[in-house]
Amino acid sequence: MKNKKTTFALLFILIFTLLYLVFATRPLGKEYHFEPEWETSILSPTEKPDSSDIHYFKLSNKIGYFDNHGHITQITSIPENHKASISENFYCVYPLNAEKTDFFNKTGFKCGTIDEAGFPYFIDDRIFIFLPGGGSVSRCDNNGKVLWLYEGIVPITSFASKTTSTAIGFADGTIKVFNTDSGEMTLEYAPGGSDQPVILGLDITEDGHYIASISGQDKQRFVLAHKENTQVKIVHHNFLPENYSSQCLVHFTEDEKTVFYNYKKGIGIYNLDNEKNTQIKIDSRIISIEESENMVFFMGKDNKKYTIYIIEKSNSLGGSFSFTADSAFICADRENLYVGKNNSLSKINISKK
Repeated sequence: MKNKKTTFALLFILIFTLLYLVFATRPLGKEYHFEPEWETSILSPTEKPDSSDIHYFKLSNKIGYFDNHGHITQITSIPENHKASISENFYCVYPLNAEKTDFFNKTGFKCGTIDEAGFPYFIDDRIFIFLPGGGSVSRCDNNGKVLWLYEGIVPITSFASKTTSTAIGFADGTIKVFNTDSGEMTLEYAPGGSDQPVILGLDITEDGHYIASISGQDKQRFVLAHKENTQVKIVHHNFLPENYSSQCLVHFTEDEKTVFYNYKKGIGIYNLDNEKNTQIKIDSRIISIEESENMVFFMGKDNKKYTIYIIEKSNSLGGSFSFTADSAFICADRENLYVGKNNSLSKINISKK
């Protein structure tokens, strides 16, 4: 009996050793590595760009532009009790009671003056003004002259604009869609489903056919709607784990096959092709979304701790990294990620090894 026990023990050890050697020699899964290619200070003297790709930043009390090689091409300070708006095409600095706001292009050339009182908002080459009172918005041309005006009394709580369509969400839970050029309202609906209706975030596809939104309290939910002529069809909806009183970010990818959204302690991903909804737990409040060719980047904030989350186009969390700062931002182009922290900018190379 003793010999049998010894033989069994030796056989067990041999099998365990063989299995260990087989699995131990397998290559480990590849992980993302983040390496700065360059770092520059936004306080550096401005230079002429040596790249046609110009990006904007907003850090601390500064806004400006930089090229792919880290040259600061334009910078403007934001005085105390002032705000700023900036896009790839325009920027301005204005007081809280702004009237007759001058705005400039990325070279610093004055493009025009916005005569209306209100808060300028730039999206690419489009100029909007949110009027005092919070329920009205107008679109201006590239000289600052009003093209169209929507006047309302219900506070605007979310806003998204693409070349052909602009969507506005309101505190009463309604969503209105407008032709971006003419200002004609083409759709109005309410996602519903909650005791306290309010639109906390939304996005719209380029053709205006799909609108995604986060709405309501008790229970809060994500809703994907499809425009069918002048009617709307709810394609998908799901209730969220917890109520979130902050504004939420909603983002259709450039190919419009996926929509990302954030909620309290989570990132949601809905794939329009396979109709699959995925949710990923996170620890911070998402404040920015940027997209490259193969990845989507989320920047979260928890006090002074910022975390960059990387979501692969396969809809899985590829990795993350964190840092401490008083202010931060991210932007991305097709191949690169740029990270701003306090008074510095960095280009981050991302590799999978």
